[in-house]
Amino acid sequence: MPTRRLLLALLAAAAASACTSTPACAAGNLVDMQVVDRSRGDLLSTWRYRGSSYVAGRPGDRYAVRLTNRSGARVLVVLSVDGVNAVSGETASTGQTGYVLGPWQTAEITGWRKSYSEAAAFYFTALPDSYAARTDRPDNVGVIGAAVFHERVQQPVLRPFESQPPVASNRLDGGVRQEPERRAQATGSAGAADASGERSNAAPDAAAPPPMTHDRDTLAKAEKLGTGHGEREYSPTTQTTFERASTQPAEIVQVRYDSYANLVAAGIIGRPRPPVVPDPFPRFAPDPR
Repeated sequence: MPTRRLLLALLAAAAASACTSTPACAAGNLVDMQVVDRSRGDLLSTWRYRGSSYVAGRPGDRYAVRLTNRSGARVLVVLSVDGVNAVSGETASTGQTGYVLGPWQTAEITGWRKSYSEAAAFYFTALPDSYAARTDRPDNVGVIGAAVFHERVQQPVLRPFESQPPVASNRLDGGVRQEPERRAQATGSAGAADASGERSNAAPDAAAPPPMTHDRDTLAKAEKLGTGHGEREYSPTTQTTFERASTQPAEIVQVRYDSYANLVAAGIIGRPRPPVVPDPFPRFAPDPR
C-alpha cells in the first residue's frame, strides 16, 4: 500500500517550453529530461546509440537537469545522478524522496540539494573528483536517471442522502487533516529529509571548477567524466505531500554522459571523415558510365 510522504516541490517559474526536438532530449511519456550547459545557456546535443541517449560534457562546465512534466497531473520525479539521489545524497533507489512537478511544469535542477534554499552546483569533472567517487560510490558514474511516479487520486465519497459530493477532507498539499498513522509517516519522512541534509552538509565543498581551455575535437581519450559537488548557490524549494499511485515507477528516463573524446573513441559519436582532396593528375583515364 503506497504511503503518503513529504517531498520537495520546486518554487521556480516554469521554463519556456517542453522538449520540442528529439536530438535535444530524452523523451518519456510522462517526463522529458534535458541537460543544459549553464556555462553557455545551451542544451547539450544528444546521440542515440544501442537504445541509450548520450550527451558530451566538458570538464569544468556547470550543468542543470531540465525536467518537463508532459501530463496534466502532478508527478513525482526521483532524480539520480551517478547513482546518487540528488536530494538526499543517498545511494539512489526509486522509493526515495524527489521533486514534485505540477501539470505541464518545467524546472531545472542545478545541483545536489543542501537545504531548502541551497544546492551544490553540478559540474562535469574527472571521475576521481566526482561527488560519487568522493563518497566511495564510483560504480555508477556517468548516468542521469529520473524515476517518474503518478499520483494517487482520492475519489470523493458521497454521504447518504446528499445529492452533492462533500469537499474532500484529505488533501495532498499538506494543508489539511490526515489520519494519525499517515501523519506519523509524513512526520517521519520530513525528519529523514532533514537528517540527510545535515549529512550532506558535512561533505566538503569542491572548489569552483576550472574553465575548459582545450578544443574538444583535439582531445585524446580522457579519463571518464563524473559530476562534481560545486559551490553552493541559491535554489529555493518547499515541502509538499504526494501519495504514489504504485510502488513501481510509471517510467524511468535516463541519459548517459562522458567527454566528447571518449564518446568518439567508443564509437557513439561518429568520427569525422577525412576530406577528399582532388588530384590534378590521376594516373589513368577511367571508362565512362
